[in-house]
Amino acid sequence: MFKFRPILLALLLAAPLACKPPFDPKIYPNADKLYQAAMAEYKAGHWDNAAKAFEKLTLDLSARDPRLPLSFYYLAQSQEKNGENLLAAGTYNRLIDAFPQDTLVDDALYLSGRSYEREWRHPELDATYGKAAITAYQSLLASYPDSPYAKRTQNELSKLDEWMAEKDYNTGYLYLKRKAFDSAILYFKDVIRLHPDAKKTRDAYLRLLESYRAIRYTEDARDLCNAMRKAYPNDREVSKACGPAPSTPAT
Repeated sequence: MFKFRPILLALLLAAPLACKPPFDPKIYPNADKLYQAAMAEYKAGHWDNAAKAFEKLTLDLSARDPRLPLSFYYLAQSQEKNGENLLAAGTYNRLIDAFPQDTLVDDALYLSGRSYEREWRHPELDATYGKAAITAYQSLLASYPDSPYAKRTQNELSKLDEWMAEKDYNTGYLYLKRKAFDSAILYFKDVIRLHPDAKKTRDAYLRLLESYRAIRYTEDARDLCNAMRKAYPNDREVSKACGPAPSTPAT
């Protein structure tokens, strides 16, 4: 009999928890009580419950209530902490659209960009969410250049620029290996034009030169070598691919 007592005690202690009804924001009689409950659920790390409560508040609070933009913010935060990045990005954008002059807008721009960025997990994947992140980050820097998020935003944009360059370069390289030179040329040119500071840009120059020579675009190859010598004057691989610069005739 005694050896079953610990099991029985555990079952008795778990019973109230098992019988606890799910969180229902509709039971709160007014917005004040619901807001208090929403914040309590948020602070307790109950993200699903907090999201339910803040979602209801975004519908119930008047447009002039100062808690409304906060409700959008904490709703997005709850969604983000719950791993629902696209929902969070959409909610941050709802805040931005509804309250374009609010002090939370630069926060929302940065955080929406970060949420979108988390959905673009590798350069090889579709870049739609990466582009959405770039748009959010660029909007932040354009509208709030002195924001506390400005430095972090610049860093994230640099990272995304590298990923975009890598994606275009890899696509161009795939076409190059398949001897689809015209398509390869388009992608390598995009890397050079759109991402001049990326690490892959030097490689794009070299592969573009390879593509030109494969289809005997002699003049284009010559002009490209002149550009490469200026862009990478001390690069050994560039010097090997292009040779020394032609000497200028003495006057």
